Amino acid sequence: MEIVVEDSPGNDHLLGHYHGVPLSKRGSGYSGFLPDKITIYRLPIERRAKTPQDLAEQVRTTVWHEVAHHFGIDDNRLRELGFY
Repeated sequence: MEIVVEDSPGNDHLLGHYHGVPLSKRGSGYSGFLPDKITIYRLPIERRAKTPQDLAEQVRTTVWHEVAHHFGIDDNRLRELGFY
């Protein structure tokens, strides 16, 4: 998996994005695809953070959120688990 940082998605509400097919959706014929990619958006995260520690926590939370999507965990399940 590739993790990249970009300035902005053009939507200030989006902090990160998982690009790929979740592991839970891959069948036996899944092959020949580019690696999955997680994009973290720097500017929206920086705008939300109030301190350097808050910035680090925002980045950590965003990366874990997108990794969860890689494993097939959707936003509803993340809410049920108390993730956010």
